[in-house]
Amino acid sequence: MNRVKTLCLATAALGLVALIDTASAGEKDKSAQAEVGKPAPEFALKDVDGKVRKLSEYKGSVVVLEWINQKCPFSDVKHQDKTMQRIADKYKDRDVVWLAIDSSHYADPKANKEYAGKVGIAYPILHDQDGKVGKAYGARTTPHMFVIDKAGALVYAGAIDNNPPGKNEASPRNYVEDAVEAVLKGSTVAVGTTKPYGCSVKYATK
Repeated sequence: MNRVKTLCLATAALGLVALIDTASAGEKDKSAQAEVGKPAPEFALKDVDGKVRKLSEYKGSVVVLEWINQKCPFSDVKHQDKTMQRIADKYKDRDVVWLAIDSSHYADPKANKEYAGKVGIAYPILHDQDGKVGKAYGARTTPHMFVIDKAGALVYAGAIDNNPPGKNEASPRNYVEDAVEAVLKGSTVAVGTTKPYGCSVKYATK
């Protein structure tokens, strides 16, 4: 059985939602505040070691936010194939900060620390178990990506790329990489929003 079939079976078995309709998700979440072209919502979250990371402490740097869930096949495959790690490493010495955020209600710092070591994630994984930050950004999938410029404005929101598992896109394009390059060059981000793909964020239910 090839990797794509395995991924699909795993998704079905876990009851995860792939390629969700972001429009319908948005109707369900009226608390989303983030908007491309406006200041990104501030947050303060603890990483796997208990250190508090504030968005404001990175002002003056480009910040990439990645919504992560190691139990989601779509999120996991992008770590297994090193998509996220490659881009984070490429820009780490160019004033670009990459932060992963786990808004799953069952998020566990110890488990995420072990996962980071297993797949080679060197950037921080932050925990948002109550989902307040995820909802402020309107994060709907894992992965769901956001790029913030040096002035603190949100300049991109959407998918990591145009190549979800199984699509085999003939002309793959990484939207996050394109956005970061544009910001570093002082150019306008050509594609500011795209439809994210992946599993639905597992927010806590009231």
